[in-house]
Amino acid sequence: MDTGVAPTRELRKQIDIHTDTREILERADRYARQQGFKDWLIIDVDAHHSEMASWKEVVTYIEDPVIRDLGVQFQSRTGTSAGLSNHVGGLRYQDMGGRIPHQTALAEEVDDTSVHRDVTLVRRVMDALGIDWQVLFPGNLLQLGLHPQPRVEVELAFAYNRFVMERIIPVEPRLKTLLYLPFCEPAACERMIREFGDHPDVMGFMVTSVRYKSVHHDSYMRTYAMLEEMGKPLCFHAGNNWQDDYLRQLDMFISMHALSFTLCNMVHLTNWVLHGLRERFPKLDVIWTESGIAWVPFLMQRLDNEYLMRSSEAPNLKRLPSEYMREMYFTTQPMERTDMELLEASFRAMRAETQLLYASDWPHWDFDSPASVYDLPFLDEEAKRNILGRNAARLFGLPDATAA
Repeated sequence: MDTGVAPTRELRKQIDIHTDTREILERADRYARQQGFKDWLIIDVDAHHSEMASWKEVVTYIEDPVIRDLGVQFQSRTGTSAGLSNHVGGLRYQDMGGRIPHQTALAEEVDDTSVHRDVTLVRRVMDALGIDWQVLFPGNLLQLGLHPQPRVEVELAFAYNRFVMERIIPVEPRLKTLLYLPFCEPAACERMIREFGDHPDVMGFMVTSVRYKSVHHDSYMRTYAMLEEMGKPLCFHAGNNWQDDYLRQLDMFISMHALSFTLCNMVHLTNWVLHGLRERFPKLDVIWTESGIAWVPFLMQRLDNEYLMRSSEAPNLKRLPSEYMREMYFTTQPMERTDMELLEASFRAMRAETQLLYASDWPHWDFDSPASVYDLPFLDEEAKRNILGRNAARLFGLPDATAA
């Protein structure tokens, strides 16, 4: 049986930063083949590019010559891989105590020099998991929304997007992306959409949710209008934010991780719904990423309850908040599976069969393989196929070769 692992490779006794991706995922590969869903349409709507491993190249794409020179000097003189970014190197808990210790220090062996090293690494995970298309996001740049220098956020956003669209995405036909929007500057968001919006591999655009910017501010309306006119969705990607005043009370990574990834998206979604942005932009699809699922029915019920008591404060709404939320898209990862009855109720509340999108979150420590959806006992085969790929295919306009 072909598992994707080179037969001459000796498997390591312990996963470390040198372990081959195919070795880590060999069990997931074998299980998918045994169960028969390896050939299903599978679209991974949230996987991460460990861009710091290629940071020396990224900074050379910075447009501003002064900031570009600073970025290059950070690499050559201080030796820091995260120069110019606001990445906090001392709190890398996601690299520790989990299944994938090499998400930042990608030291696995790569012999193929015909393509960029990062392309080879991405191909390995797609082949092992049976991914037909993978939507690639940056990793450490998801903290960029809290950068103390808005000008640097804009420059790094353009630099990274140009790098990934020149060196990574076009090289592998199965790769797609939702490009980073520098939300600190609405005019820069509009410029980003004009530059990349028509590219066939750009499925839409992403706002990192770890930031303190109200999504309903008038300055963003042109951005939303441009996306709606293009037919490209807007994605909000959650993240950790231990610097938040409320979250600073949590003294363990596990507690911060549990709340931070939901809190930021809850705030932005609440503003999006109650300020009537769905009414204003009815054809703009919105995706909420990497917050899990358990928070969705809670927020539906909570907002409905508040709205019915004080509907005069949300005059733009014509329906219950939950009805708008059921038209949004959500990604699976990290899916809370400790109580199957609660999970099934959550799926029903959010209309998961049409609105939920599979996401691996590879190579983060809590990633989920496609089996996380396939193994759910309360889903029939049609629902599993929708969530694993067909919903995303319809959303992004991708072909489905498995459709009868």
